[in-house]
Amino acid sequence: MTVSLPEAMIQEVERVSKEEHRTHSELVREALRRYFYSRFPVVTPTKAELAAVARGRAQIQKGEFVTLDELLNGLDAENRKASRKGAAKTPRS
Repeated sequence: MTVSLPEAMIQEVERVSKEEHRTHSELVREALRRYFYSRFPVVTPTKAELAAVARGRAQIQKGEFVTLDELLNGLDAENRKASRKGAAKTPRS
């Protein structure tokens, strides 16, 4: 693999390599590892999370789910009911 770097960056790599007694390759590998981890962190799920995923998949297989549209429509209906109940009554003159 060949990578082009600006001269200033090459000088920085050389300076840090000497200071840390590391090769250029080691330094670049470390930088890429940190970049990848910060952008795409590795997350190991807990046993409880894996169990919850398994339960959810089983429910989907049984057809026990609602679509996003169904959920949002249900929430809209609940909000409309709540706002009607809580609406202030205006006295008639």
